[in-house]
Amino acid sequence: MNSSLLRILPETVLTLTGVLIMLLEPFLEKHRSRAPLGWLAILGTLGAMAATLWQRHVGYGTAFSGTVINDSFSVFFHLLIASIVLVTLLVSLEYFADRTTDVGEYYALVLFGAVGMMFMTSAQELLVVFIGLEISSISTYIMAGLRKRVAASPEAAIKYFLLGSFATAFFLYGVALTFGATGSTTLPVIAAQLANGVAPRLAFLGLAMLLIGLGFKVSAAPFHVWTPDVYEGAPSPVVGFMSTAPKAAAFAVLLRLCFGTFSSLNHGWFVLLWILAALSMTVGNLGALRQRNVKRMLAYSSIAHAGYLLVAFTALSPDGISAASFYAASYAAMNVGAFAVISHLAGFSEQRTNISDFAGLGQKAPVLSALFAFFLLSLIGIPFTGGFFGKFYVFSAALSRHVVWLTVIGLINSGIAAYYYLRVLSAIYMQPMDAADKDVVVRRVSAPLAVALALTAVATLALGIAPGRVLSLARSGALFPEQAVAPAAALPQLPSSAVAR
Repeated sequence: MNSSLLRILPETVLTLTGVLIMLLEPFLEKHRSRAPLGWLAILGTLGAMAATLWQRHVGYGTAFSGTVINDSFSVFFHLLIASIVLVTLLVSLEYFADRTTDVGEYYALVLFGAVGMMFMTSAQELLVVFIGLEISSISTYIMAGLRKRVAASPEAAIKYFLLGSFATAFFLYGVALTFGATGSTTLPVIAAQLANGVAPRLAFLGLAMLLIGLGFKVSAAPFHVWTPDVYEGAPSPVVGFMSTAPKAAAFAVLLRLCFGTFSSLNHGWFVLLWILAALSMTVGNLGALRQRNVKRMLAYSSIAHAGYLLVAFTALSPDGISAASFYAASYAAMNVGAFAVISHLAGFSEQRTNISDFAGLGQKAPVLSALFAFFLLSLIGIPFTGGFFGKFYVFSAALSRHVVWLTVIGLINSGIAAYYYLRVLSAIYMQPMDAADKDVVVRRVSAPLAVALALTAVATLALGIAPGRVLSLARSGALFPEQAVAPAAALPQLPSSAVAR
């Protein structure tokens, strides 16, 4: 096989599967179930995961004149994105079971979006990052508006598209400024030029623009304004997907930029990310306190979790990279699982998503309630869950570099977050259901959804009691050996007084 094609084999598998779904869909009868297309998408996703593991086995390298790199870092995020896609497709089989229109396109869009995200994680060229970002964004814009007959869904898609377009403009402006400063858009070349002291101020301005564009994708404050409305209006499986996979891809790009390409400017971007982390944690948690809709609450929660993850960047060390990668994996498991439960309870109509609608659910659906409670406890950061070790590694990495005040802000926000998560648990187990809700029948969990819930629950539990395997995978790509990034000892140490300021 051509070596260049080998480096993008997972993306090729997903692209061919998506195209095949689009070609087969018109041949299905109008009123026939589109579930076979969903199973085909699942098969393609499993093929992409196998291709990623094969890449790890046969060795790493670059392709297409060095614009794409296949390394341990990209393999980690490829597997993470493919896992999120797999669970999303399993949940979607039940969610769209009674639908016969727009479903085939949906399955293809999920795969195409994943292709863009995978290109983002393996790109060594800013223009390739931009192409991957656009492929991912266009897919999620369309998926957010799939419930055409409900006003909130097209509204969510339009808001997401318009604000996303502004974010794209900032990202492109950052690419232009970076090119103006260094004469290249290739990451290793940019890193080499900056190491020689070439136009650091203009390059830093370019990095700031890039951070704005990526900050929108990770819904970090103050670039978060689209998040609550889009999460509320979009279909629940789509929300579970867009709250984790694009965020993981964007954080992968941020890690490459900050710790690889712009590592010589770490004193500058340290301050920016410190502020973004503090704002995101505080705005997200305080905003979630006022929400009565579970999807909007989890939207503000995702803003806060973006802040927790940004704390790892301030460690300025490989431990921060591995902590951020681990947190992305643990957050994906628990958040996709939570939205899988919401998807089942709310159905395609998305009628029952208020906290009051969950009153007495523990009596009507004890197993489903227990799983939802488990995911919420993990989002809080309770021990023996993936969320606990995610926060532990992030805060430990920050403290190891004396980033004390940001860690204190993070711990205070973790305490605030416990209130609104426990409020949902209180409704489930301690509040009586309304008389009107007593006749509401909770649907039986389908086999695909049961598998999805099992996978996310096992992953969340495994990350909470045996995190070593995933953490070792994250650490294996933390140093970016292919890009010769300076180790932690070579990075300038920040005095504690400077950090406190």
